[in-house]
Amino acid sequence: MDAGLVNPFIAATVDILGKVGGISADVRKPFRKFKPEGSGPVSSIVMLKGKTEGTASVTFSKECILSIVSTMFGETIEEINDEVRDAVGEITNMISGAATQIYERNGAGIKAALDKVLMGERHLIPHLSRFPVLGIPIETQKGDILVEMCFKA
Repeated sequence: MDAGLVNPFIAATVDILGKVGGISADVRKPFRKFKPEGSGPVSSIVMLKGKTEGTASVTFSKECILSIVSTMFGETIEEINDEVRDAVGEITNMISGAATQIYERNGAGIKAALDKVLMGERHLIPHLSRFPVLGIPIETQKGDILVEMCFKA
């Protein structure tokens, strides 16, 4: 998978999570993901369109998203609920906007936009089924995140 397609989305994710959640992130070694299940209780799905098409997802561990949303709201949030879903949508809109700006600067011709937010312990990530999915683990002091990306060949 082309690093020029993956790295802008990862950079945007790390940057926005630092700004809104006050967390630092450590990007780990990417791997090929074979199972469609989300790795945490809440995931956002992003459509990538332009010179190439694809999907991206950002899945948060419970501890991580509750910490981020608590920081955003200035109060302790203790459960995954509709407010958390809305916050994940807002965070993902910011990530998508930042990624789109990087893609434009790099001449990639891709726009990223939030498609939906999924919740539940066994939700499935709807990537382009015929193409490989790259998983990029991100560790934070507040919990784990998994970014997944899939592009048409």
